[in-house]
Amino acid sequence: MTATALSAAGRAAMLDRLTQSTFDVLIIGGGITGAGIARDAALRGLSVALIEADDFAVGTSSRSSKLIHGGLRYLAMGDVALVRETALERKAVHRLAPHLAEPYWMLVPAKSRLGLLKFRTGITAYEKLGAVAEADLHRNWSGEELAYHEPKLNQRLHPHACAYREYLTDDARLVLATLRAAAGAGAVIISRLEAVALLQEGAREGGKVIGVRGRCALDASEPEIRARVVVNAAGPWADRVAALEAEREGSRLHLSKGVHIVLPASLLPVRNLVVMTAEDKRSIFAIPRGDTVYLGTTDTTYQGDDWRWPEIDAEDVRYLLEPVNRYFDVPDLTADDVTAAWSGLRPLIAEPGKEAKEMSRKDEIWIGSGGMVTIAGGKLTGFRKMAEEVMVKVSEQLGRSLPPPPDLEPLPGGDFADDLEHLARAIPGAGNLGRPCAERLVRLYGTEAKDVVAFGAEPLVTNGEVLRGEVDWAVNVEAAYSLEDLIYRRTRAAWYSPAEREALLEPAAARMATLLGWDEAQQSRQVEAVRQRYRQEMSFQL
Repeated sequence: MTATALSAAGRAAMLDRLTQSTFDVLIIGGGITGAGIARDAALRGLSVALIEADDFAVGTSSRSSKLIHGGLRYLAMGDVALVRETALERKAVHRLAPHLAEPYWMLVPAKSRLGLLKFRTGITAYEKLGAVAEADLHRNWSGEELAYHEPKLNQRLHPHACAYREYLTDDARLVLATLRAAAGAGAVIISRLEAVALLQEGAREGGKVIGVRGRCALDASEPEIRARVVVNAAGPWADRVAALEAEREGSRLHLSKGVHIVLPASLLPVRNLVVMTAEDKRSIFAIPRGDTVYLGTTDTTYQGDDWRWPEIDAEDVRYLLEPVNRYFDVPDLTADDVTAAWSGLRPLIAEPGKEAKEMSRKDEIWIGSGGMVTIAGGKLTGFRKMAEEVMVKVSEQLGRSLPPPPDLEPLPGGDFADDLEHLARAIPGAGNLGRPCAERLVRLYGTEAKDVVAFGAEPLVTNGEVLRGEVDWAVNVEAAYSLEDLIYRRTRAAWYSPAEREALLEPAAARMATLLGWDEAQQSRQVEAVRQRYRQEMSFQL
């Protein structure tokens, strides 16, 4: 087994380690922010623990637009510092995990030459901020060249386009790889362990935070974990965790809902990442992924109660479909054409008087009355720099200087030259797997695709692309405890494998039952839970 495993089988030993040590840093939250902090701290030689109330990346960090990008639109909002930092960070993430930061052309269609000039001016400034290499500088397409690169684009309305480089990722897979890098450096990382109370010096409210009392979702035990510094990186739940301290300052966060919908690529055959302007003048994306294309995202204030699975309604879907026929020569698309959908919450730093779409995506760090470090806001792309900012505060709380930030050593699966097609061909038995399957595997697992295949190369569904070995890998290496973990956040089949996602459930659950010791009743409950999740996310079609 790989040395950087987050094995479900090792849970008891991890719980023992959590309760028997006093860690330098205890991180609450297993999304990309917490994962980045854990990796940074562990690679600097600190003793690190990370706890997650649910599954890793269960919230915002599996519900993004899955782009490693600088946020060109934030340049228009005047947030130059944020754009520069995240534009530069694209290169860093690409070096860490080239399979999870794959370069694509982002296409901005223009209605006129004047419009094209406007886009080029902004993109040129963006490229300078991000120190883009000459080979990746933008290019302008029109006429036959544009028809070649994006044949379904409606050139009657958009005869020109400017194409610039951005990077496509898999957000949940990036979280898992980052967590495993932290584990490989000695961090103790565990999911299904909620922080229910803070341990404070002298057991008094307002005393220095010296740890956390957790509650295990699997056995209801309540272990106490002690640490010199506690970091709250709980994303949308950061306010709630911060309120466990004596000091209560009210909410600092504004929750914004982002919805994405998935369509068959046969109905919307997009080749590049395409920017479209929605009816409210916001930019939304059309992004190809295998046999699918997804559209997103919305940006509306969320006031509901289901923070983990925010509701998707018919208006969200209508909003995302509306611009399609203004940009592409395709038959009219309706909600009935949607095969999957997801929604997530952005934990934005509140700015009174502004709508969610106007708020900055910058992060903010604050120290509570008991010394707990809380970070909120920020962008997926900037997770590494956010970790460095947190470590400055951790150093202050520890009262000692720390080694410099870690180098850009590849994450698990990222140790290769960035040619994914060559990597796919190099998988043992790639010819038997078929090209689509092999390419899907390397985009999820990088160089570890060969190890996944070694667990079992047979598909779970006849003529399908999801392999039995992926189930074993998910449980033995990536700490998957439920069928939902596997289907939604390990294999990503829930959203990107519409042809087989229902058929996968029974065989995948049967294999997980063998690995995790489920009885028949538990196996059936797992299958029904995912089916219920499918129904819920598609309820807008009813």
